[in-house]
Amino acid sequence: MSLLCFDYILVEKPRVGLRQVKARYVLGIEGEELSYELIHSYEEKIPEVEVYAKLMSIVPAINYGLFTPEIRFDFSLDPRDLEFFRDMMEITANDILVNRIYTRTGFVREEFIPKKITPQPLAEVVPESIEEEPLEFEPDYNRCAVMLSGGKESLLTYGLMKELGCEVYPFFYNESGGHWRVAIPAYRWFRENEPKTKRVWSNADRLYTFIEKNMKILQNVGKPRAEVYPIRLFFFEGYAFAFLPLIHKYGVGNIIFGNEYDDPRGLTYEFHGIPHYYATYDQSQAFEKYMTSWFEERGFGIRQWSAVRPITGLIVERILHNRYPELFKLQRSCHSVHKEGDDYVPCGRCFKCNGVLTFLLANGIDPTIIKYKPEHIETLPERLKNGLVRLDRDELEQSLYLIKQRNPDFPLEGKPHWHVEMLHFDDRNSHFDNIPPEFRERLYRIYEGYTKGYVYLKGDEWVRITREEALNGVPEEIENEAAE
Repeated sequence: MSLLCFDYILVEKPRVGLRQVKARYVLGIEGEELSYELIHSYEEKIPEVEVYAKLMSIVPAINYGLFTPEIRFDFSLDPRDLEFFRDMMEITANDILVNRIYTRTGFVREEFIPKKITPQPLAEVVPESIEEEPLEFEPDYNRCAVMLSGGKESLLTYGLMKELGCEVYPFFYNESGGHWRVAIPAYRWFRENEPKTKRVWSNADRLYTFIEKNMKILQNVGKPRAEVYPIRLFFFEGYAFAFLPLIHKYGVGNIIFGNEYDDPRGLTYEFHGIPHYYATYDQSQAFEKYMTSWFEERGFGIRQWSAVRPITGLIVERILHNRYPELFKLQRSCHSVHKEGDDYVPCGRCFKCNGVLTFLLANGIDPTIIKYKPEHIETLPERLKNGLVRLDRDELEQSLYLIKQRNPDFPLEGKPHWHVEMLHFDDRNSHFDNIPPEFRERLYRIYEGYTKGYVYLKGDEWVRITREEALNGVPEEIENEAAE
């Protein structure tokens, strides 16, 4: 059976006001039309730049190229914007096929899953016209927009960039979904303590749910399912694009997400000939490089990157707790944060909480500081034993090893992996040039106080390198050996 759910998806021309951008999505289904209006609202006046409105309005449609023969835009697009859309649609379609359809998550009805594992046709993308839209923007590279989620990586990123003297703009995106509960404790603190804090409200999450509830191939849409969305896999850049009017207004030159290290060993990044990113393309090094290049070509000149990409979650927690304790208290890294009294607290049992608890205990940090309860700590070994955690194997085993060193009565055994507590570099997930040069060495010097050196992945083996080698690129002798 076909994956097609719609006759077409139409995005109407965005309407830009002093504090709001609106764009209606229209779904053509069996001769009828259903519509939902995507809204972005701001707490201050924004520049009325139509290019930004178009970009933030087209992002949701990127996720649905497999499910309609045509995606229409009722407005003109710059050829570079159209190229971005098509590139992202193709990559996202492959990720959806592999990680949401062929590998079966329970959302796609079995009768609609293609019998043959192969790439599927994509929608034709039809803008009203294709016209170049020049843009004048002068980025200041000492100004940094940190995308704050309330998680450990984004909070650490803010602390680091603030310490380095960057003019930091904490950006909070309220997309009307459950993720906002994660951010509320942090947002309240930043609103009171950081005057450059900005928030955008959007109903993007509701739009996604509206579209997916009208997809005949899906089931269980809207029901809680930790960590897995039914279809949507490309949305982080929707957060960034929502802030483009404010980035323009304040001349911000860096967009920084909190993407930490992922070990590529043992991963093929291909499934029956279909390339994919394990459903995390818009958090990958490849995506950051694409966006930085695209921003340059488009006339923005913005750099998109991550300050914490070389370090593991174990180290993220270590630095955040020891160097920025006030920020650490704001952390809510959980998929099911809920309200208790006037506070929002973690569930203490989901995959993400289990990983955080493991890191905290490995570092000798009291989890109750960030609202975990004693029973969450006591029952953690049983959940870990049952595999209810998603961490790189080495990182989990090293963390369990450290816990056992601190507490010999801990019922689980770990295994030492020395590289986990070091700065990681490889040719796929953590490039030597990831961090802009003016921040690179100063960040590394901070990290050195909490890690045990630098490593580079040669084949499947970690080899030690010096800070100078990490700053200057792949050591020639290591590169030659790897090529052999």
